[in-house]
Amino acid sequence: MRRFLLLYATQRGQAKAIAEEISEQAVSHGFSADLHCISESEKYDLKTETAPLVMVVSTTGTGDPPDTALKFVKEIRDKTLPTDFFAHLRYGLLGLGDSEYTYFCNGGKIIDKRLQELGAQRFYDTGHADDCVGLELVVEPWVAGLWAALTKHFKSLGGQEEMSDALPRAPAAPLNTAGEPELSHIQSQVELLRVEDVGKRDAEVWEQNETNRSQTGDVIEDLQSSLVRSVPPLSQASLSIPALPPGYLEVHLQESLGQEDIPASVTSVDPVFQVPISKAVQLTTDDAIKTALLLELDISKIEFSHQPGDSFNVICPNSDAEVETLLQRLQLADKRAHRVVLKIKTDTKKKGAAVPQHVPEGSSLQFILTWCLEIRAVPKKAFLRALADCTSSAAEKRRLQELCSKQGAADYSRCIRDARVCLLDLLLTFPSCHPPLSLLLEHLPKLQPRPYSCASSSLLHPDKLHFVFNIVEYPSNTTAASLRKGVCTGWLATLVAPFLQPNTEASHAGGPDGLAPKISISPRATHSFHLPDDPSAPIIMVGPGTGVAPFIGFLQHREKLQEQHPNGNFGAMWLFFGCRHKDRDYLFREELRRFLTIGVLTHLKVSFSRDAPPEEEAPAKYVQDNLHRHSQQVARILLQEKGHIYVCGDAKNMANDVNDALVEIISREAGVDRLEAVKTLAAFKQEKRYLQDVWS
Repeated sequence: MRRFLLLYATQRGQAKAIAEEISEQAVSHGFSADLHCISESEKYDLKTETAPLVMVVSTTGTGDPPDTALKFVKEIRDKTLPTDFFAHLRYGLLGLGDSEYTYFCNGGKIIDKRLQELGAQRFYDTGHADDCVGLELVVEPWVAGLWAALTKHFKSLGGQEEMSDALPRAPAAPLNTAGEPELSHIQSQVELLRVEDVGKRDAEVWEQNETNRSQTGDVIEDLQSSLVRSVPPLSQASLSIPALPPGYLEVHLQESLGQEDIPASVTSVDPVFQVPISKAVQLTTDDAIKTALLLELDISKIEFSHQPGDSFNVICPNSDAEVETLLQRLQLADKRAHRVVLKIKTDTKKKGAAVPQHVPEGSSLQFILTWCLEIRAVPKKAFLRALADCTSSAAEKRRLQELCSKQGAADYSRCIRDARVCLLDLLLTFPSCHPPLSLLLEHLPKLQPRPYSCASSSLLHPDKLHFVFNIVEYPSNTTAASLRKGVCTGWLATLVAPFLQPNTEASHAGGPDGLAPKISISPRATHSFHLPDDPSAPIIMVGPGTGVAPFIGFLQHREKLQEQHPNGNFGAMWLFFGCRHKDRDYLFREELRRFLTIGVLTHLKVSFSRDAPPEEEAPAKYVQDNLHRHSQQVARILLQEKGHIYVCGDAKNMANDVNDALVEIISREAGVDRLEAVKTLAAFKQEKRYLQDVWS
C-alpha cells in the first residue's frame, strides 16, 4: 500500500477528527495513512521523510497556530535553516479557520508559507475551510480531491523528479499560489488581513454554496424543511451517505464504591485552582438587552500571577437539568453513580483507536456527562450517520441519513449547524433513536474550559481577580418558549444569584467567606495583549460592551504606576467604548469618568447604538464611527508617535469593522492606497503594536 504521512494540529479536536476521517478513507483508495499529532515529534521526521505529507491545521486565538503546533512552528522558524531544508518534501495542507476573525486560517498559512520558504513543494492545492459558513463546504471536496492528487504524485515518482504540469486542484475554493513571486516578510502578511470588501466575501460564500448545491443537486426550499422533515427534491432523492464510522469503545458500568469525583481532574495540562467568588455585581440595568456581570475571585490563598490583558480559563459543568434529561432519555438514570470503565474493542476496524483522554478512568457516569463531555456540541455528520443506525422509525432514520448526506448539505448547515442543534435536541426530536453510551463517548468532544479576560490589576487588587461577561442566551430548538443559556455564563449566573448586588459601589461579598461558592480556574498561556514596555508610548483602546474589561485592568495598572512615579513620562490613553443605551449598559461608567477626571485616561469617546441622537449632531453609533471622527489623532498616534492599538470584543462584526476603519483612516490620512494601508497594519501587527483579543 502507498504510504503518506498525515499530521494534524488541533486545539479543540476539529483537525484531529478530519485527519482521522482522511485516515479511514485512505484504505479504500489504496493508501495507508501514518497518522500523528504534530506535537508527537518523536514519531516522525520531516528532515528524512520521503513519503508525501498531508497536514490538517486549525487556528486559535486571533490567528495563532494551535498549542499542539507551537513547538513545531518554533522549530521551522529557525532562521539558520537553509532554504533547501525541505526541498525533498511534497505536501498538501488543509487549514481550518473562521472568517469572522481578521486573521482567517492563519495557523495553516504560517506553516504553509514557512514550508515553501524552506523548499517544500505542494503536490495538492492548499484548502482553507471556513467555520463561519461550514467547514464541510471546503473539507469534503478537498478530501475527495486528495486521492487523485496522491495518485498523480506517486505516478510521477515512477517517471520524472519534478512535476511539470499544474498542481491538482481541490474542487472547491482552491488557493493557487504556484508561481507567485517571493514576497517580503511584511508583504506576505497582507493576505492574512481582511482586505476584500464584505460584499465580495459574501459573494464568494454564496458562490461556494451554489457550487456545492449544483454539485449535489441539493435545492431546498428553506422555509419548508425543518429539523424533523425535508421537502422535495431531497425527500425523494437517492442519498449518498458517509460510511458508518467504526465503533471502537467497549463500555462497562460498575457499581460505585462511594469515591467522590473532583472537577479539577478533568484537565490535565495546566495547574487548576479552586477559588471562592467573593463578590458579584450586575453592571447593567434589568431592562438592558444583555445582562453583564462582574465577578471577583479571591486568589489570596493561591499563587496566580497575572497582569492586565492576560486571560484565564474557567472550568465549567454542563447544565444539571440537561444532564438529567439526557440520563432519562438514555434510560441510564438509575446508573448515574456507576463507574464507567472503558476498553478498546478487540475487533475494531478503527486505526489507532485510543480511549478518549478527556474521560477520567473510573469516574461516575453523571460526572462524565457533567464535567467531561461537550453535550451541547453541534454533532458532526459522522455522528448523525451513526445515530441513524440506532433509529428504529423508518421516517426518522431517513431524516438523519438526509442530514448527513451529500444531497442534504444545505439542510445540515441550516437545520443543524446554524441552529446550534445538540445531541439532546436530536434525541428529543427523534424518539426512536436509542444510541448506546459507547457512541456518545466516541463522538462527543471534550467539554472545553471557557476563557475570560482579567478585568483588574494586581497592583490595585493584589489578592483579587475580576472578570466580566454577558449572560449568553439563545433560542432552544426543542422548547420553543424558552431561551437556552450559555454553558458557562448560565452556570456562573445561577451560582452567584443568591448574593448578586446591583451596580453600586459596594465592596463586600454577599455572605461570609465560608458560604462563598468556589470555582476552578487555570492560567492560560500568556500572549502579547499587554501594556507597552515603554510607558511613554501612547495607546488606543477599542472595547465596546464587555470588551472594555481588560482596559479597566490597564487603567487601574496605569493609575498605580503614576502614583508610584509622579514624575514619570506616561503616554496618552484613548478609550473608544460603545454600548446600546447610555442608561442601561454603559459598563463602568463612574469608574471611567473617574479615570478621566484624574488624568489617567486622557480621552474617552463613547457611542450609543440604540439611543436617539441629539438633534444638533450626527450620531456616532459604533466605535468605528468615533474612530473615523478622530481619524487625524488616531493616524498621528499610530504613524508618527509609534503608538499601540488594542481591540477587544466581538470578532463577528466589530473587530472586522474596526480593522476596515483603520485601513481607511491610514489610507486617507497618509495619502496611500488601500493595499499600502493594509501592509502598514500588517506591519503594526508584526511589531505587536496592533493587538486583538476577540471572540465569536
